[in-house]
Amino acid sequence: MNASLLEKYNIAAPRYTSYPTVPYWDKTAPVQEQWKMSVKRSFDHSNDENGISLYIHLPFCESLCTYCGCNTRITVNHGVEMPYIMALLKEWSMYLEIFEETPRIKDIHLGGGTPTFFNSAHLRELIEGITSTAIICKDAEFSFEAHPDNTKLSHLKTLYDLGFKRLSLGIQDFDERVQTAINRKQTFGQVQTIVEQARQLGYTSINFDLIYGLPHQTAESIFHTINKVKLLAPHRIAFYSYAHIPWIKPGQRKFTEADLPVDFEKRKLYQLGRDMLKEAGYIEIGMDHFAFVSDPLYKAQVSGTLHRNFMGYTTNYTRLMVGLGASSISDSWDGYVQNIKTVEEYERAVNVGNLPFFKGHLLSREDMIIRQHILNIMCRYETSWENEYEKCEAVYEAIERLSEMANDKLVKIYTNTLKVTEKGKPFLRNICMAFDAKLWESVPETQIFSTVA
Repeated sequence: MNASLLEKYNIAAPRYTSYPTVPYWDKTAPVQEQWKMSVKRSFDHSNDENGISLYIHLPFCESLCTYCGCNTRITVNHGVEMPYIMALLKEWSMYLEIFEETPRIKDIHLGGGTPTFFNSAHLRELIEGITSTAIICKDAEFSFEAHPDNTKLSHLKTLYDLGFKRLSLGIQDFDERVQTAINRKQTFGQVQTIVEQARQLGYTSINFDLIYGLPHQTAESIFHTINKVKLLAPHRIAFYSYAHIPWIKPGQRKFTEADLPVDFEKRKLYQLGRDMLKEAGYIEIGMDHFAFVSDPLYKAQVSGTLHRNFMGYTTNYTRLMVGLGASSISDSWDGYVQNIKTVEEYERAVNVGNLPFFKGHLLSREDMIIRQHILNIMCRYETSWENEYEKCEAVYEAIERLSEMANDKLVKIYTNTLKVTEKGKPFLRNICMAFDAKLWESVPETQIFSTVA
């Protein structure tokens, strides 16, 4: 990568798992009835076609990973498990009342926190409590995130028996010094054991999460980590940029900016990892993701069916994604809501019969148009505005903003089409930001997003 380009475009920018991004949602949340109507419209439109998706947030962790930007609750008290599961099932029952018909489930993803904090019997009670009230699509994909340090064979077997075939392991880095700094310790042997057990059970997709830009990370540690990863050959790899946001996540103050690789030094770590992954046969997918050519994620990119939502890249498009649990976000396609973040307040709201969201946004026509353009860029590296339903004033303003990127050969702009060049792929967030009308209407005075590099 050209150092001058990185210096020019290494600015704070959203990751665009949604549009509008959460800081630019409406100042007041939809009222309960508005959200229920939006969910019902989306359900009626999609249930007989693609089905619906579920994201279930399990926030508990026994220790704090200091790099983490997720909503977590640190505790060693496993007595929290069943009250939380009962609240999740009660929240699900509220959505069942909205649907009025039996839902067809296309995706379930368990995120965290640490889903494997929960014991196997409790996870079974949760999943059976949901699937017993639904029809599971024949091509449904069930996946879960796991911490290599606490994932047991019983977790793998129970979840496999319940229909889970995709496992995502949070590795981040195999270097011991880096692991100590971020308090995320697991040995290569532990990870290897879990991968081998999962494959023996029949898991068909194993994903590794890696992060570059962590404290004390060097080219040597990236080289060491990627070589270890290659030995285990996961089907997919998410290779994320570390987002340093200590003003939001105080745990990141356990180390200082002096410990972090920054700017061009940080980007060189990505380039090294990217080159090594490509040499090992992985293909770059969208932003920060890699997969073998045999993987459905790669096939979806080639066929133009790759989709992106709050869970990241997915092969399955569903119009309705229901988020259950503290801090979960739901997407009805024409609206979003986010649940209360603290566990106790979430449980209280559910137990008195309220859908537990505290903020949200109902999308305007312009929002819907921009959302689709950003999705196109993130998933297909191009977008077009040839048809009337793809046009609005904000699109033409975006094209004007992109003129300098066109001069820098990051994008090519045609009469009604924009295409991202190979040189422009590292700057997808910048390109999408040109379309972000909400952000340009109210440019933040302080940094609220992580930087691109």
